[in-house]
Amino acid sequence: MKQFKTIDDILDFAINAEQEAVDFYTGWAARSKNEQMKAVFLEFAGEEMKHKSRLSGIKENHSFEMPEEKVRDLKISDYLTDVVASSNMTYADALVLAMKKEKNAFRLYMMLSAVSDDPLMKALFLSLATEESKHKLRFEVEYDEYILREN
Repeated sequence: MKQFKTIDDILDFAINAEQEAVDFYTGWAARSKNEQMKAVFLEFAGEEMKHKSRLSGIKENHSFEMPEEKVRDLKISDYLTDVVASSNMTYADALVLAMKKEKNAFRLYMMLSAVSDDPLMKALFLSLATEESKHKLRFEVEYDEYILREN
């Protein structure tokens, strides 16, 4: 496991992870033949860019707020099978893919928080995990409203 020595190490790691997500979604947008899917992937990429920007701001200003909040978990992704990304995937598949990616990011930050001895790093990891759980919830709500209710 990667060892972090400073808050900047954590932030660089998180910023890189957000950039990888941006690259993933923009790459799939470029490969998608369906205009609706292109728009969906570009929207996902935009969300990840916002997170990257927030993290860059935290790094630049050397401060962050960690509001006390609980994020609801609909657990929809727990009952869905994994989806392989493809250029002709459906909107439902794109949402499943996004939910799974956000869930994995959440788990990563929770694990890093659990193994961190530094209280500030622990708090930062928890904050990052909360952000990822918000994204997952957004995709779950979208899936519930537009996929499950239509069936």
